[in-house]
Amino acid sequence: MRIETTAIEGIVAITPPRFGDHRGYFCEVFKGAWFRENVADVTFIQDNESLSAQAGTIRGLHFQIPPFAQGKLVRCLAGRIMDVVVDIREGSPSFGKWLSQELSSENGMQLWVPAGFAHGFATIEPNSVISYKVTAPYSPQHDRGIAWNDPAIGIRWPFDERDMVLSDKDKTLPGLADLPSHFSYSAQ
Repeated sequence: MRIETTAIEGIVAITPPRFGDHRGYFCEVFKGAWFRENVADVTFIQDNESLSAQAGTIRGLHFQIPPFAQGKLVRCLAGRIMDVVVDIREGSPSFGKWLSQELSSENGMQLWVPAGFAHGFATIEPNSVISYKVTAPYSPQHDRGIAWNDPAIGIRWPFDERDMVLSDKDKTLPGLADLPSHFSYSAQ
């Protein structure tokens, strides 16, 4: 598997090799021992999947606080998304910075998002299906988020705001400056 580091420490892009012939391709998308040795020593406890029917759908920016903080390994099974992470680790050199990575069924890339980051995505194509492994179960009491359009973060989404589809919850999330500190940065 090919590993690419990103501009924000801790975020890793992983591309499994595909072996193809006239029928299509085969690939191993996840190997637990390899992941623990090469990316992060974590245990995934659940796989989640979502379908976004319309292009321009934004989900996020979400995270969970301890003791249910989640690491996520995200991939796109169908369609195409702009996957986004925001560093929310107090004291991090990249605190409040964001990065995005296009994930698609064609490129097969996955993005590792450890605890301490808010995560979200925008669908670029209709009927996009996203799958993600998580390191902790969903806990409504520990569920938090940041406004997708927080000007202090300045994410450049691929659609005009009036064309975006959001949940009622995601329309009312606070800005990063309005959140208490839940995660601390420690140099690796």
